[in-house]
Amino acid sequence: MKAARLVVLGVAVAAGGVAALLASGSRKPPPEQPKAPAVVQLETVDVLVAKSDLSRGEVIEGSAIGWQMWPKAAANSNFILKTARPDAIKQFDGAIVRVPVASGQPVYDPMVVFAKGSGFLAAVLPKGMRAVAIDISPDSDAGGFILPEDHVDVLLTRHDKAAEKATGTEKIVTDTILRNVRVLAVDQAVEEKNGQKVVVGKTATVELTPEQTETLANAHQLGTLSLALRSLVDSQSSLPEGGSEHKDESQINTVRFGVSTLTTDR
Repeated sequence: MKAARLVVLGVAVAAGGVAALLASGSRKPPPEQPKAPAVVQLETVDVLVAKSDLSRGEVIEGSAIGWQMWPKAAANSNFILKTARPDAIKQFDGAIVRVPVASGQPVYDPMVVFAKGSGFLAAVLPKGMRAVAIDISPDSDAGGFILPEDHVDVLLTRHDKAAEKATGTEKIVTDTILRNVRVLAVDQAVEEKNGQKVVVGKTATVELTPEQTETLANAHQLGTLSLALRSLVDSQSSLPEGGSEHKDESQINTVRFGVSTLTTDR
């Protein structure tokens, strides 16, 4: 082989090697595949919940409540846990619902009244309070817009006999005898039903102290009672006011037409 050919061949081989080296150096390494995130096991607990909507005043049956898995971090101290009270479903069977509970909502003790054998009103009345029924009509209860849990003032409209005797003419006066009184029920309804915004009934059951019960019964003998709806802003206090106006001791023990009382001292 001639020397010139050997030189050309050597140059070609060297050039090829350099080209291969340059080509291999320009290649980028393949990107790293992202690692799959680590699976975090969420810690859960079994919580007592309502299996269907529970209405205020409803008696709970065992099938209406049950256990549901719940994130432990989201379970507050009020929730009833299966690990702490495994027989809670049996305990709540027959309890009376105090506040509406939606399906899937946790159920706990303050939401119900454990008073088997007692009526709803007797169970939810605070100690020392009385439930009193007043005869009403659309003309005397704000046109039917008064609903359970509203607060009202009780008004007495009567003849002022002293003024009539002095002047010889009829004189009608109206006084507020009780203020900020909580309405427990209208007729037999103890809560708003199916979005109902108006309840036209014949009786309204209100929550009073024993002294106010006597005042109301006495006032019923003196004239006509009507209810005035209070705004939410004016209903912040949970206690009714009044009870000493128009209290004639000689009439307290008379027959109380149209007024019935339900008493609880529990």
